[in-house]
Amino acid sequence: MKTFFTRTASALVFVAVMLGGILWTDYSFFLLFFLIGCLALQEYFKLLRHIDPDYAGISSWHQWGATISGAAILLTFTGNNFAVAHIPTGFIGWWITIIFLMVMPLGEVLMSKNFELKNIGYSAIGLLYVTIPFGLLIYLRLHAIDITYKPGEVGTAPGWLIPLLLIIFIWINDTMAYIVGSLIGRTPFAPAISPKKTIEGTVGGMILAVAAAGIYGHFWGSEYLAQQHWIALSLIAAIFGTIGDLIESKLKRMAGVKDSGKIMPGHGGFLDRFDSLLLAAPFAWIYVQFFMIR
Repeated sequence: MKTFFTRTASALVFVAVMLGGILWTDYSFFLLFFLIGCLALQEYFKLLRHIDPDYAGISSWHQWGATISGAAILLTFTGNNFAVAHIPTGFIGWWITIIFLMVMPLGEVLMSKNFELKNIGYSAIGLLYVTIPFGLLIYLRLHAIDITYKPGEVGTAPGWLIPLLLIIFIWINDTMAYIVGSLIGRTPFAPAISPKKTIEGTVGGMILAVAAAGIYGHFWGSEYLAQQHWIALSLIAAIFGTIGDLIESKLKRMAGVKDSGKIMPGHGGFLDRFDSLLLAAPFAWIYVQFFMIR
């Protein structure tokens, strides 16, 4: 019972913080996902140290280079929206990224006692896997896009819309997959990675997430997006969100840990909460660029 109340309380705080950060202002959105991105990257590095003990021996130059590069990459996605002393933060982010991406391998070569090229690769993959998706979410929030929001009509979608929809669709997919899997799940989906997932639950969650998006988009959501966009974004969230969840589960299994972190009582770490978003966000960004912008 105590665990249930702990999970419920932390979940309510989590939802309040997320909604506030996403909907309040551009600054709150950036600060929210900047913080999440930086902490999730540290959890990824922690998993790597469990997976490959050699990574624990990287130099402090490498550690700081990778960490600051991740923060700077997130800054680059702000473009000209924010400024420090009249200098766009996006421009500042680019230069910091370039400098510290150079520091990371140089520090590893010169300062590490046992130089391992693979350690640079591990860090680079982390920047691609963790940092870039959060940067693309920030980009979607800060850069207004002209889209077809009704059949035959063009308008400007609110910046918070696409990121919020992705999170909602992922939540619906996960919740429905759990419920359907609990009721009728029999066939393991990926037993070597996530034994509790079933094919019935996974497929059921996807179908119900897409159905919910299609119904809402048809009757109430046309004010914001055409129905095909509601369906497409829910498909992206369901399919690639599920794959993203499996990827993080695989990393945790390789590391021999249950959770990526313990920042959220009863809910694990930031990677645990946003693993689905890490793969869904890039594909949603691609969809927006090719099929929604007018």
